Amino acid sequence: MKPTSKLFRSDTFRCCTLTLLTLVVLTTALRAEEPAATQTKPAATQTKQEKQSEHYTYRRDHDPNGIGKFYLGREIAHVMGFRGAYWLERVEREQEERLSLLPKALKLQPGMAIADIGAGSGVISVILAEHVSPGGKIYAVDVQQKMLNLLKKKMEKQGIDNVIPVLGTQKSPGLKPESIDMAIMVDVYHEFEFPYEMMQEISKALKPKGRVVLVEYRKEDPSVPIKLVHKMTEAQAKKEVSRPELNLKWKETIGILPRQHILVFEKTAEE
Repeated sequence: MKPTSKLFRSDTFRCCTLTLLTLVVLTTALRAEEPAATQTKPAATQTKQEKQSEHYTYRRDHDPNGIGKFYLGREIAHVMGFRGAYWLERVEREQEERLSLLPKALKLQPGMAIADIGAGSGVISVILAEHVSPGGKIYAVDVQQKMLNLLKKKMEKQGIDNVIPVLGTQKSPGLKPESIDMAIMVDVYHEFEFPYEMMQEISKALKPKGRVVLVEYRKEDPSVPIKLVHKMTEAQAKKEVSRPELNLKWKETIGILPRQHILVFEKTAEE
């Protein structure tokens, strides 16, 4: 074979390789912003007892960003792991999401006891802590001890003494009955592996007339740059949280954030 033929093939191979790499980069860029999530047991390996659950169904064919487990028609998303803390802490988050508007929107008052469920590294806990002082407390609940370790260091560094780390479980926040005025979940609820059980326990932890607040990326809005399984529609959130046995009734939806719903539910008297 002539040398020029070899060079031609080599150049062609390089060209094809660069084209493929370019396509991979473009595809990655078009994905949603949040980082890779912690892996959860796939649907194919669920136990027989789990598959027979009263509240959940499982599918082999599902969104790769979900766990293959469905609740009232919605697939549950993978949990963001400890290594995703940098994304929660990103500098541009406030500009993108305006979460500093939450305290005023929710009419926080000094002396309130609030549970920040799925607190992660403490971004939301810091925003809330100032607005319940003096006398109020933020219970920063998370299922990952490493996240709580980060949160504790942050509070010590910033001199915040009214945020209390709480290690919860997949089914319970680990809070005492009727001990909190509000439970807030910012981009968290859609990742609960056991949303029904968790909301039962959160409802028990609320004082009479206490509020549950879900802050979730709007699935109704295709311009919100987040993976679909990490978004929720207002209708779906109401469907799940307003189940009669949970004793939680939708009160209002606040639409002041650029990307998220603020859905507020109030605890009703047990029937």
